[in-house]
Amino acid sequence: MGRYKAIIGPRLRARDWRGQRTEAAVAVDVLNRMLGAGRPNCVRTSTVAA
Repeated sequence: MGRYKAIIGPRLRARDWRGQRTEAAVAVDVLNRMLGAGRPNCVRTSTVAA
């Protein structure tokens, strides 16, 4: 929640409930895309024989 408020802002701008719900959903999608872009891809390069 802290990251959401720091990047998106502390308050919603839409006035009605449907607009607020849509605004929050779009903001969460944007935040998830930003976090996904910065997350490293883990790729297995070799296996260990036991």
